[in-house]
Amino acid sequence: MKTALERFEASILNCRKCPRLTAWREEVAMTKRRAYMDQVYWGKPVPGFGDPQARVMIIGLAPGAHGSNRTGRMFTGDASGNFLFPALYRAGFANQEHAHKQGDGLILRDAFISAICRCPPPQNKPTRQEIANCLLYLDEEICLLSKLQGFVALGRIAFDGILRLYKSRGMQLPKMDFGHGAFYRFGAGLPWLLCSYHPSRQNTQTGRLTEPMFDGIWRQVKDLLFTSSSM
Repeated sequence: MKTALERFEASILNCRKCPRLTAWREEVAMTKRRAYMDQVYWGKPVPGFGDPQARVMIIGLAPGAHGSNRTGRMFTGDASGNFLFPALYRAGFANQEHAHKQGDGLILRDAFISAICRCPPPQNKPTRQEIANCLLYLDEEICLLSKLQGFVALGRIAFDGILRLYKSRGMQLPKMDFGHGAFYRFGAGLPWLLCSYHPSRQNTQTGRLTEPMFDGIWRQVKDLLFTSSSM
């Protein structure tokens, strides 16, 4: 039988709340990129995936138009994933460093990957209302990850989205600023938040985010989880 988390992720696939994003993801899936003309694009909202017992949740912006929108799995099939998954493998959060498509053997350990938006926004710029529509899904995932201890926000939009979600619950949060390596605690019994630059090609190829910088984020995550388990 499917778990509550699996049933929830399956329910996302029929979402058409955002007309602009629905039209864009389906147009991209139909026209395709020349390099992928022989492939069938996913072309639906992309669910989160990972370890249902995860203690850390990794949150990005949205599926890539020719990445996750093609493969159906977050951060798979584009340059961002090619930078993320080797880092997770080196840190022990993944069983392999490559992630090409669903069913390729990738298993996440103690980590769950999601995003602020489940459909690719044109020019990677979702509207405020589109973000609000999708935050309901992220909120439900958080509730279903019973062992969750912290978030890693990949990029400013992920960071802002997490804060927006908790504020929508009526929480009064202190001023928090995004920056690579910035770390915050929301309060007793609530997850912590660690920030990283997004592993986009623009950031990695310009040197704004280097491999040692990214590895440092995952070492800090491991330290945080180890500290909590030894208390």
